[in-house]
Amino acid sequence: MASVGASLFSIRPQLSWDFAGLTDVGRARAHNEDDLHIDPALGLAVLADGMGGYKGGEVASAMAVSLVHASFARWFAQAGLQAPARVVRRALQAATDEANSAILEAGLANAELHGMGTTLVLAAFRPQRVLVGHIGDSRCYRLRNNKLEQLTRDHSLRQQQLDAGAITAEEALISPHRNLVTRAMGVEPQVVLEMHEHTARPDDLYMLCSDGLSEMVPDAQLFTLLNHDVELQQKASLLVAVANDNGGRDNISVVLARARVGSAPE
Repeated sequence: MASVGASLFSIRPQLSWDFAGLTDVGRARAHNEDDLHIDPALGLAVLADGMGGYKGGEVASAMAVSLVHASFARWFAQAGLQAPARVVRRALQAATDEANSAILEAGLANAELHGMGTTLVLAAFRPQRVLVGHIGDSRCYRLRNNKLEQLTRDHSLRQQQLDAGAITAEEALISPHRNLVTRAMGVEPQVVLEMHEHTARPDDLYMLCSDGLSEMVPDAQLFTLLNHDVELQQKASLLVAVANDNGGRDNISVVLARARVGSAPE
C-alpha cells in the first residue's frame, strides 16, 4: 500500500500578534496631523495622515481612525475572528465608506475644515493571514526572512510618473510632486480602499507608517532598524528617533505588528 506523505496534511500554525505604535510631531510642524489606533482584541491597526488648512488635517485623520475602528468593531462583534477574508474585506471597505462620508460632510459643513482629507493605511491581522488596505501614500512594509518588502503602492502623482517611466527612482527622491496624493479620504463621495491579502508566517514583522517616516528613512536604514534585537515598542521609538535625526520634516507615525506562534497573552 502506498503511503501518503505527512507533509500533505501539514497545518499552518495559528499565530498571535504583538503590537507597538508611536506618533510624533517631528521637527518642522507645529501640529501633529497624523493619528493611529491599535486594537489587539480585533487584530486591527489603523493609521492616517491628515491634510488641510487650519486644523483640518488633525480632524480628518482623527475621524478616519476613530470611525474606521468603531465600524469594524461593530462588525467584529457579530462576525468574530474566523470570518472569511472576503467578508473581512467588505467590512473594511464599509468602514472606510462610512468614515469617508463623515469626513466629506464635516468639511462641507464647516468652512474652517473645508478641503480637509486624509490618507489611510490599515491591516487586519488574523491567525493565518493579514489583510492590508490603503488610500494615499501611507505605507505598509513587511520584514520576512531577512527581506524588507513594501506591500503597498502609493496613490500619488510621483508613483504615476515612476510607473510611466517619466522619472527615475533617483529623481523620485527629490520630486516636487512627492507629496501630491491621487487618492484620499474626505475628498470625493466615493473612495476605494485598495486591499491585498497576505499569508502570515511566524516572525513576520509588519510596519504601517506615514510618509513622515518613509520619506525620512531610506529603505536600507529601515531594514537595519527593523532588524534591531530590541522590544517592539523600543523599535518603534528608534524608528521615530532616526526619522527626526534625519530631519523630521513631517509628522512621523509608525505601527509595528509581529507574528508569533501561540495564543495571545492574558
